[in-house]
Amino acid sequence: MTTTTVLLEQLAHTRSGDKGNTSNISVFAYEPALYPLLKEQLTAARFKAFHRDAIKGEVLRYEVDNLDALNFVAHGALGGGVSRSLSLDNYGKALSAAILGFEIDVPAELVPLLRTRKPA
Repeated sequence: MTTTTVLLEQLAHTRSGDKGNTSNISVFAYEPALYPLLKEQLTAARFKAFHRDAIKGEVLRYEVDNLDALNFVAHGALGGGVSRSLSLDNYGKALSAAILGFEIDVPAELVPLLRTRKPA
């Protein structure tokens, strides 16, 4: 099977929320056929590893199959909490934007479902 490696931003979009020192990041597949790729390749361990040292605690992943979404709860991800940290980069929105750079292998037959960035 031939695959193409693309950035997550071509398969999905993200939403985030912060509460204390915990970030909640959801990843929504653009198309139902792309969701199994997210489930297979974007594990909690790979999510945490992608963010390197930004997430100090445990990352939990919840599958929301009826919405073609994954929800990640990252503990210890906000430098003590948004109001306690001087680092704007640790906010959940930054983490959710960054994960869009995660690489996903896509089978050739699903490539037509990908979204590409249009030139400005």
